[in-house]
Amino acid sequence: MSDVQKKTFVVTRFDPDRDQVPKTQSYEVPVEPDWKVLDALNFIKDHIDPTLSHRWSCRMAVCGSCGMLVNGEPKLTCKVALSSYGDTVEVAPLPNFPVIRDLVVELDGFMEKFEHVKPWIIRAKERAVEDGPMRQSPEELEEFKHFSMCINCMLCYAACPVVANEPEFLGPAAIALGHRYSLDSRDEGAGERNRIFRGEGTVFACSYANECSEVCPKNVDPAAAVNQAKLKAVIDWAAGLVLPRRAEE
Repeated sequence: MSDVQKKTFVVTRFDPDRDQVPKTQSYEVPVEPDWKVLDALNFIKDHIDPTLSHRWSCRMAVCGSCGMLVNGEPKLTCKVALSSYGDTVEVAPLPNFPVIRDLVVELDGFMEKFEHVKPWIIRAKERAVEDGPMRQSPEELEEFKHFSMCINCMLCYAACPVVANEPEFLGPAAIALGHRYSLDSRDEGAGERNRIFRGEGTVFACSYANECSEVCPKNVDPAAAVNQAKLKAVIDWAAGLVLPRRAEE
């Protein structure tokens, strides 16, 4: 056992039934060379301290549920290798979210923001079944595909300085999701979303710090989506001045 590498994990703890403010607790963990940060947290939970609370599911960087702050940076703990860190690793809950307990944060308010951008195909008239499926070319798919890769991990919200100062801000993931549907060749709801994006706390609240794209584990580039949505919202507004009927569509 003397050859087993050990790392110290400094984990933020918070029990709303007992604690007034968060505190930290240190654990010494024997780690394997191929472990991710999540493996160490699971080891702590299973073998050292069963009271530790953290959220995870797929362990394949698909579900987005294991996002946490690792050494001050928002990360998917199932994806980031422990070998990337030194002898001490600090793990805390994602900032800009209410903490439920320890490393688990509340996401309900942010899910409501997603709904606000109407993330579904909007059609002026429902397509008849006998008309068959709507076809889309590979080129049309490519227009929005990368914006559809979001796994709702909320790392971008944790990194966003605007979210930190303006909690009502729709945020990068929600805006990128709405923009993804506005780019979809099957959708006819871009006008509705443009009106949403011209409202307060939406695309024009973004200061383009680009932190959201820096931390995105799926390379969605939400910062690009926000800025494209800004442009489309302005063009739509200007067209409405020239063609008033368009605003009523």
